[in-house]
Amino acid sequence: MENLFRDVVATVGKPDIAINTVGKVLKKPMAEVTEDEFDEMSAVNAKTAFFFLKEAGKHVSNNGKICTLVTSLLGAYTPFYAAYAGMKAPVEHFTRAASKELGDRGISITAIGPGPMDTPFFYPAEGDEAMAYHKTAAALSPFSKTGLTDIEDIVPWVRFLVSEGWWMTGQTILVNGGYTTK
Repeated sequence: MENLFRDVVATVGKPDIAINTVGKVLKKPMAEVTEDEFDEMSAVNAKTAFFFLKEAGKHVSNNGKICTLVTSLLGAYTPFYAAYAGMKAPVEHFTRAASKELGDRGISITAIGPGPMDTPFFYPAEGDEAMAYHKTAAALSPFSKTGLTDIEDIVPWVRFLVSEGWWMTGQTILVNGGYTTK
């Protein structure tokens, strides 16, 4: 992460905005999750987000914006996603802590929790029955192109939070058409 931000600063100068979209899904019963899988989920979903926020905090300009993606499963009561959602949950706290630590520099920090998204990231973890459920589970599913959260549904929220929505900080916003709530 240090090299990433160092390279950005060397190439284009201090960024005003940093957005973390890194994540990996694992869907299986807790009893079947191996220690290696747990460690990988922790490394990708929690550790990467922590060090992204750390380095973004060092390198983003004063009055900058930082946003990271988590998951709407943080508002769900469901089996099989313990390693995935469990390793995204710390990012909520990292977001709150970083917003307090960097607030004196005018930096706002938020997290967005999309619902199941119509991306290649999502499909490998889900079977046909689960996909049928996900495509109908959100209150607004009938009004979506795919029944899932589309990238076009998330982009305006990210854009808002890193521009006019700068006053919101330390928050996790579930943007999912009513798939889950908190």
